[in-house]
Amino acid sequence: MNVLFLCTGNSCRSILAEATFNHLAPTGWRAMSAGSRPAGYVHPRSLALLAREGIATGGCRSKSWDNLPLTPDIVITVCSSAAGETCPAYLGTALRAHWDVDDPAKATGTDAEIDAAFAKAYRILRARIEAFLTLPLESIQDDRVRLKAELDRIGDRVS
Repeated sequence: MNVLFLCTGNSCRSILAEATFNHLAPTGWRAMSAGSRPAGYVHPRSLALLAREGIATGGCRSKSWDNLPLTPDIVITVCSSAAGETCPAYLGTALRAHWDVDDPAKATGTDAEIDAAFAKAYRILRARIEAFLTLPLESIQDDRVRLKAELDRIGDRVS
């Protein structure tokens, strides 16, 4: 199964999610990330945070959803509608879910406050990915209704 974490810029949240998912995922599951309007760079704080967590960052790059290497089975948008962002709509047959996460790249304040915003985004994404990966994936991956309900529940309740 291929999971696409989608955001607008593909420089922070979707990158954090892609790398974390791939670090934790069982064999046969793979994550990608992309943006509808890619920033063209990965935020250095995202890379530093992943490195501190012991998660490989090789291959992390900001990329467009127009150039995906595989067709996603699941698309999870990670934009924060609470912050006034408009999440891109992926046009395809993939199962879709939305996991609201504030954009740490928009954080202001001291270095410590900005780092805390990145850490918070990472913690939320990791908790949701861990919840996703504890689902009985083999038994529900073909049940789109149940899988969608579970992904929505994770996005609404896990933080």
